[in-house]
Amino acid sequence: MEGLVIFIGICVLAYLMIKPGARRRPKPPQFRPNPSYRKSQRSHAPSRKPPPPFRAEGATHLDKPKVIEGRARIVDGDTIVINKTQIRLFGIDAPEIDHPYGQKAKWALVSLCKGHTVRTEVTDVDTYGRTVGKCYLADGRDLSAEMVKMGLAIDWPKFSGGVYRSMETDDARKKLWLADARQKGRMHVWEQFDYDQYRAKQSKK
Repeated sequence: MEGLVIFIGICVLAYLMIKPGARRRPKPPQFRPNPSYRKSQRSHAPSRKPPPPFRAEGATHLDKPKVIEGRARIVDGDTIVINKTQIRLFGIDAPEIDHPYGQKAKWALVSLCKGHTVRTEVTDVDTYGRTVGKCYLADGRDLSAEMVKMGLAIDWPKFSGGVYRSMETDDARKKLWLADARQKGRMHVWEQFDYDQYRAKQSKK
């Protein structure tokens, strides 16, 4: 009996030595990133959220324009940022980013300002420090006028006094119908557009 037990033990040992993968190999340690490190990295990531728009209600008009000069970061077709100051281009209205021609207007303004220093004469400041200004390139070109001439912005006579109206292209108000509706106080047109966009997105899901 004792011999049989020894024989079986030898057979089991031989089987374990010969069978590949019979022994479990310990798993290599897995790298686990430090959650606090990732959180701190995210906290320093730049925000892509655009700044809120200028509010004309309660804004202060400056008797003597304040000059801001520097390279411009473009927010949309009528809003730039220079030296951390948000500036709305004087006297015009361009489409919002998510409206028809909104992206085209933004990139047209990017093209105008790229590689140039922009000089801004700030005329109005709202209660949050956001400004309206007349913006010029070094060669004297008025950014508001250039955007209107390209058909990517329209004159806003309430604020401009109509100085850019004659520069509008023939189809500008037809293309930028949402901006035109805003000037006329027809905000229900915007609400309908937003609703239609929402319905279109939902139908694709």
